[in-house]
Amino acid sequence: MTTQKPLQTAKRPVNLDLSTIKQPLPALVSISHRITGVMLFVGLIFALWAFDASLSSERGFEAVRDALAHNFFAKLVAWGLLSALALHFVAGIRHMAMDLHFADDREGGIRTSKIVIIASAVLILLAGVWVW
Repeated sequence: MTTQKPLQTAKRPVNLDLSTIKQPLPALVSISHRITGVMLFVGLIFALWAFDASLSSERGFEAVRDALAHNFFAKLVAWGLLSALALHFVAGIRHMAMDLHFADDREGGIRTSKIVIIASAVLILLAGVWVW
C-alpha cells in the first residue's frame, strides 16, 4: 500500500493572482458564454418590463417605441442584450457541437473559438446598425 503526502506538505507553486494566468482562447469563449448567460438573465427583467408596458395599452406601446427610438440608455440596453444574445447563441451552438464530439480536440476547440468570435462580432455589429 502506498502512502500519499498530505495536501498541506505538498511542495507545489501557488498562484493566487488570477490576472497573471493566461487563459487559452477556448476558455475565454466558454467564460464569455457564461457571462452572457447571466447578462441575458438579468436583462430579461428589462425586456419583460418593456414587453408588458407595450402590451398594456396604446400609450404604453408608444412610450416603449419612443424610448427605443430616442433614448440613448434604452438603445444601449437593447444593443447590449442583442449583443449578449448573439455571443451566447453562437457559443451555445459551439458547445452543442462539442457535446456531439465535433471539434472537441485542442485544435478544433481553438478553431471553433475563432469562428465564435468572428461570427458573434459580425452579429453584434449588425445589431448595432439595426438598433442605432
